[in-house]
Amino acid sequence: MSFRTQPAPVARPNRCQLFGPGSRPALFEKMAASEADVINIDLEDSVAPDDKAEARKNVIQAIGDIDWGNKTLSVRINGLDTPYWYRDVVDLLENASERLDLIMIPKAGNAADIYAVDALVTAVEAAQGRQKKLGFECIIESAAGIAHVEEIAAASPRMQAMSLGAADFAASMGMATTGIGGTQENYYMRHDGQNYWADPWHWAQANIVAACRTHGVLPVDGPFGDFSDDDGFRAQALRSATLGMVGKWAIHPKQVALANAVFTPTDEAVADARAIIAAMEEAKASGQGATTYKGKLIDIASIKQAEVIVRQAEMIAAG
Repeated sequence: MSFRTQPAPVARPNRCQLFGPGSRPALFEKMAASEADVINIDLEDSVAPDDKAEARKNVIQAIGDIDWGNKTLSVRINGLDTPYWYRDVVDLLENASERLDLIMIPKAGNAADIYAVDALVTAVEAAQGRQKKLGFECIIESAAGIAHVEEIAAASPRMQAMSLGAADFAASMGMATTGIGGTQENYYMRHDGQNYWADPWHWAQANIVAACRTHGVLPVDGPFGDFSDDDGFRAQALRSATLGMVGKWAIHPKQVALANAVFTPTDEAVADARAIIAAMEEAKASGQGATTYKGKLIDIASIKQAEVIVRQAEMIAAG
């Protein structure tokens, strides 16, 4: 293993990120009362151009007026290719309370995109004398973004989380689909007269997880568009969790419980993880580097895997 160890990401629950448009302030109280770990109020895709200014005002007022509890509060700004993003940043930092935790940068294509936002945020924070430093999360939504995913993850010490935005990513890649996440009907292999559907998002998710884990950033799965398909959402969330992602977006309130269930370690999993750690401690005490647990070989690497589960469970319980 490299002597340059992986930095640890920020220690906070991120099982579910619930989204809602900034142009619909009637939803804000309901979002705050939800079981989502992260609230993302949107100024970008879900807000029409004519509503951008009013939505920005709604969000600024809500940040200070609504009791968000212990949730992480994030605002998705507009893309850097629009005339809206700089005003989003300036108005938020000049007028919103310091309850705001993060801003989400959409369609990140390279490290320079993150640098541009970082420079503006740093200048406004200094000018305003803000004591709380704003964190960043970003979305990989383009061919350029996935090609430069590692430099994006390393672009700023403010970076806390990164998500895959399947719809814009698919469009940028020229993928023949209008689906947002999940299995795609025509993405299959055929063998012995049977169709076997693969996961077209797997390689992009794996790249995001590797980049995030290398640089101490939380990898998060993005939206699942068909909110009437609970089984499909759960299947994608389980795949993402298995790959190492820590949570998933919810674009509908019903998806919050689904995400929380997948990304919360079960009591059985936590008990097994604690037992593995205990078994290895006994093995080390007797001078052994490996032992067995439930008929399976376990070693030092097994401890590391088990510790991930235990830490996640403890963090959720503490939150």
